[in-house]
Amino acid sequence: MKTLVKKAKRGDADAFVSLIKQNKQSMYKVAKAILKSEDDAADAIQDTILVAWEHIGTLKKEEYFKTWLIRILINESNRIYRQRQSCISDEKIPEAAVFENGYQTVEWNLFFESIDEKYRLVLLLYYVEQFKVREIAELLQLSQSNVKKRLSEGRRQVQKKLEAAHVIRKEQLE
Repeated sequence: MKTLVKKAKRGDADAFVSLIKQNKQSMYKVAKAILKSEDDAADAIQDTILVAWEHIGTLKKEEYFKTWLIRILINESNRIYRQRQSCISDEKIPEAAVFENGYQTVEWNLFFESIDEKYRLVLLLYYVEQFKVREIAELLQLSQSNVKKRLSEGRRQVQKKLEAAHVIRKEQLE
């Protein structure tokens, strides 16, 4: 990956496209966790790619390309989120359910989206994207202890919701 980043920094568009392709799943998961909307996530990713291409020369260490890219994505996602909040009234507009890989995927996505965003994002970056606590702290501009607290609280929320779901299903079976 370092070689591709060096080429991209020299203006090689093909190398940059390869880097984006390698990171597209990670970008989608992070944007979707923040924005919850397919369209908004796509907008955030598109804006991120543009900003990253325009500023690739500012990247100091090639090995931190993914961290740098995700940081840009988080900033773009937050910008879009704030923009959407100012445009939408207090009425919640229901979003159509998206069926990706069947019922279980949809059920899991709905469950995961019910967790507070600040915990959901940290859980996603830690467990799904496998970032280290230190890297998450840098990405979200938090202290490492704050990231650890959010991980702990996020785990607690997941456990609480799983226990509640288990009780409801158990009652439904009886």
